[in-house]
Amino acid sequence: MTQAEIKLCSLLLQEHFGEIVEKIGVHLIRTGSQPLRVIAHDTGTSLDQHNLVIYQVHKRGVVEYEAQCSRVLRMLRYPRYIYTAKTLYSDTGELIVEELLLNGKMAMSAVVKKVADRLTETMEDGKTMDYAEVSNTFVRLADTHFVQRCPLVPATENSDPGPLPPAPTLVINEKDMYLVPKLSLIGKGKRRRSSDEDATGEPKAKRPKHTTDNKEPIPDDGIYWQANLDRFHQHFRDQGIVSAVANRMDQTSSEIVRTMLRMSEITTSSSAPFTQPLSSNEIFRSLPVGYNISKQVLDQYLTLLADDPLEFVGKSGDSGGGMYVINLHKALGSLATATLESVVQERFGSRCARIFRLVLQKKHLEQKQVEDFAMIPAKEAKDMLYKMLSENFISLQEIPKTPDHAPSRTFYLYTVNILSAARMLLHRCYKSVANLIERRQFETKENKRLLEKSQRVEAIIASMQATGAEEAQLQEIEEMITAPERQQLETLKRNVNKLDACEIQVDETIFLLESYIESTMKRQ
Repeated sequence: MTQAEIKLCSLLLQEHFGEIVEKIGVHLIRTGSQPLRVIAHDTGTSLDQHNLVIYQVHKRGVVEYEAQCSRVLRMLRYPRYIYTAKTLYSDTGELIVEELLLNGKMAMSAVVKKVADRLTETMEDGKTMDYAEVSNTFVRLADTHFVQRCPLVPATENSDPGPLPPAPTLVINEKDMYLVPKLSLIGKGKRRRSSDEDATGEPKAKRPKHTTDNKEPIPDDGIYWQANLDRFHQHFRDQGIVSAVANRMDQTSSEIVRTMLRMSEITTSSSAPFTQPLSSNEIFRSLPVGYNISKQVLDQYLTLLADDPLEFVGKSGDSGGGMYVINLHKALGSLATATLESVVQERFGSRCARIFRLVLQKKHLEQKQVEDFAMIPAKEAKDMLYKMLSENFISLQEIPKTPDHAPSRTFYLYTVNILSAARMLLHRCYKSVANLIERRQFETKENKRLLEKSQRVEAIIASMQATGAEEAQLQEIEEMITAPERQQLETLKRNVNKLDACEIQVDETIFLLESYIESTMKRQ
């Protein structure tokens, strides 16, 4: 765990959960797994439940807690998860995923009611959101594995007459992970009213008393759901591959690859190096309705994709008109390499990028060979090589002719270790995001008084609008914020929006590099 990762985790925990959780999380990240009483003694606080901490029983019978740094870093990607759900499943899917991320884990019935109430709040008067509609969207999210059940305590543990274990063992049957309980949720979302009226406008005094006394049991009590972040990551990876194919070839090729990925999204594990083999006939039948290409044209495109040097698509057999797979590992490698090339070009210029691509292509080159192949003067080539070497984008490998490693009898070969360079760039991305968060917090703190004043004025205006105030009165309240203050607020808003956009863009690079490193480590 690097200092950059620890610092970023600290900032994310503080921003999302406050100083207490940040204190506990950083303590666990730095010290490793510890018993609860030691954590309580060292920090004087207790833990929250957002899947950020796991526990295990030590061999001496003590329960130890351990922070999941990777899960903490995923909080940086929450806006992207929510936006993806909105893109795929409209506003209802967006709010379902948002509630699950904000609460960690929830019962389906609770999610459906909360989302229906929130959607009803945004609708026109007289319109409400039906529970059944929200429930259907939840089922679709479960069918496509974007949400999954949380592990539970098995029933055998509770029925065992022997002594209870120090901590329960949570298990989940894989076939039940996406099984939605059969619920008959009947009702509609409710609007929040004033304290003396309910959602129907009826005063509290007229409500029947039995509505509060006869509480029905929750139909899915004990069955909790959480967002399946691995499935979202799989979707992000697939989108990146489709975009890369579209940029390299054309829109038809990318649509064919998209169809293959969509056919394999449930059957292929998110960590698999290849998708499941798909026949040309299956791909043809699964193409989007209205996408008018013939079977012969599809076969030509598949052959073209399989022959491409990047090898995103590979041929694995000849049955069914030809069996094809998508090489996910090579695709991630190509995307990571393209990212490194882009960074080199932006940081050192186009000539350095030319040398970097040349070393990538030739694997190993001496300095004189680099000068000749790149057609760059010796002095400039030497400066560029040493500059990239000092920044760890390329590495130097020594091959001695004799055991004494004498410089005059040693080959010095430049090479690119993509895995090492990706790790170095990932570390810098963590530092960049931490700097962006700190800068945003500084901007907000510097303008705290002005922000509070603006919020007070907006609250007063909203209150007066609700009571039917005249336009002149509203204009008078708005003038409480002077023109220079309004300009300062606009500048602050613009700066914060830029910082937020930069965070999202850097996180896209982080995701790509993490996916490549994880895929590479699993193959070694």
